[in-house]
Amino acid sequence: MDGARAASRLRVVLGHLGCPSAGAVVSFGLRGARAGRVVASRAIADLRIAHPTAGAVSSASFHPQFQYTRDNNVLSLEQRKFYEENGFLVIKNLVSDADIERFRNEFERLCRQEVKPPGLMLMKDVTIAKSECAPSERVITKAQDFQEDEELFRYCTLPEILKYVECFTGPNIMAMHTMLINKPPDSGKKTSRHPLHQDLHYFPFRPSNSIVCAWTAMEHIDRNNGCLVVLPGTHKGTLKPHDYPQWEGGVNIMFHGIQDYDENNARVHLVMEKGDTVFFHPLLIHGSGQNRTQGFRKAISCHFASANCHYIDVKGTSQENIENEIVSLAEKLYGVKEGVSLKIPGEQRKRLSFWILLLPSDGEACVLSLSGWVEVP
Repeated sequence: MDGARAASRLRVVLGHLGCPSAGAVVSFGLRGARAGRVVASRAIADLRIAHPTAGAVSSASFHPQFQYTRDNNVLSLEQRKFYEENGFLVIKNLVSDADIERFRNEFERLCRQEVKPPGLMLMKDVTIAKSECAPSERVITKAQDFQEDEELFRYCTLPEILKYVECFTGPNIMAMHTMLINKPPDSGKKTSRHPLHQDLHYFPFRPSNSIVCAWTAMEHIDRNNGCLVVLPGTHKGTLKPHDYPQWEGGVNIMFHGIQDYDENNARVHLVMEKGDTVFFHPLLIHGSGQNRTQGFRKAISCHFASANCHYIDVKGTSQENIENEIVSLAEKLYGVKEGVSLKIPGEQRKRLSFWILLLPSDGEACVLSLSGWVEVP
């Protein structure tokens, strides 16, 4: 990344943080998309936040004819119209076999606990959550929040990914939420499926039209091993109430589902090959079926948002239940005392990430993600 691009991105980040201009700081010569992140981290005493990514700094705006895509000459007119109407777009063979193999190898290292990047959460299926099995690829079903893993975070900086992300977010892009999903063979209790949901339910920032998910198949994916299923056009609606579905076999943690949707809505099952990538809107209703094979189905994804997004207060909204669950998880995992509240005061309502400011009734403020928290000066 040249100095001009780095300066532009860093001004956005530090502007949100209320830090001084850093125009002179970015000439230090670090290369790559992580350069801006490194400088920003140093500027705020290594407080981990959402991460700026690469991409051309250019003028990108909404055309009056289009509500969900931007003018930057990447998407064809046909592709723009398809996303506008359906809320998703599949780009075939976007990520190389070599990159996918590197992501697969790093995931296996994480499962064996050979590397332990800060902030990472490794998750198990509800049917094996309490098992005593040694850590391995056959036990871990998801690696979440891998922003501090150099190898996996490369996915979020791939030029071929960001080229398309910019079509939906504009040029100042932040990586908000990362996952590598390792859908296991179903145990017979159907817990490997994911209920129909909208990703915006989990995100306390807006506007939704400046958020997009990139989801890349790491192998052939079809209905047998639990491909994505989408309800085209549902991104044009509003955020619906979510909660745990009443499934007899159990439900994985935070797998909330929509409680009320039109069952007659058309469904499309996304059959994808290795390297194919689907970009979709955070209001698009989607889910995935159970894995009926004996293999593990892998995909890697990142939610991106414009750096101009802003946080909202979810109190009194349908998102309050997920807020309460995060607070409960903080109490369970990190010993946060009762009486904690989730608040984002005016000066702290930064437009940066899925980190949330915690204000305990007594003690110092913290910033919480699902996997860790640090003190705030």
